Amino acid sequence: MTSTVDHEAIATAAGRDLEEASAQDVLRWAAETFGKRFCVTSSMEDAVVAHLASSVFPGVDVVFLDTGYHFAETIGTRDAVAAVMPVNVITLTPLQTVAEQDAQYGPQLHDRDPDLCCSLRKVEPLNRGLGGYDAWATGLRRDESPTRADTPVVSWDPKRRKVKIAPIARWTQEDVDAYVAANGVLLNPLLWEGYTSVGCSPLSCTRKPVEGEEARAGRWAGSGKTECGIHL
Repeated sequence: MTSTVDHEAIATAAGRDLEEASAQDVLRWAAETFGKRFCVTSSMEDAVVAHLASSVFPGVDVVFLDTGYHFAETIGTRDAVAAVMPVNVITLTPLQTVAEQDAQYGPQLHDRDPDLCCSLRKVEPLNRGLGGYDAWATGLRRDESPTRADTPVVSWDPKRRKVKIAPIARWTQEDVDAYVAANGVLLNPLLWEGYTSVGCSPLSCTRKPVEGEEARAGRWAGSGKTECGIHL
């Protein structure tokens, strides 16, 4: 077993060496390097990274955060992924139910303090859930928003002290669409209804973008918030 210091060095070298590698090769490297201490995280907006990972590492853990505020379509996508793909879906939940959170902080915290709500319902559960892993993969892409334009393919996550992998960082939306079409990958039905980024269901968290807006413009629209905190 390599040490944490070794993991940081591995991440730095891989970020350089795998910049031009295919998504499958990046994920194959992760599986070979970390084995069962590697997982994929998925918001269930689509199952692209889970599908890619399962093609090189059948049975890979796919971690999903059930915030208690998801659209029914998102939960349905999670259940479909678990049913039809060779992956092990693991659902993480916050320490408090929505009702318990409302009792402590007041209702609709997502409207009044979205950073705190995301911290309680996304960041803390993920930090806890990743405890048994040395590396995790995410579906971040550079073309999604200006805040993600410099996303490395492999990097060191200093807050969690883990290797962070973004195998499709260099992909465009056209690349995603082509992969989905070629492989019959599961998509969240909301994408067919005009949503381009799917988070929690309150309107303050997710709305359909208007024509000309970037893909993530419908997330926390009008608040100045651009990320839930997981990737900060």
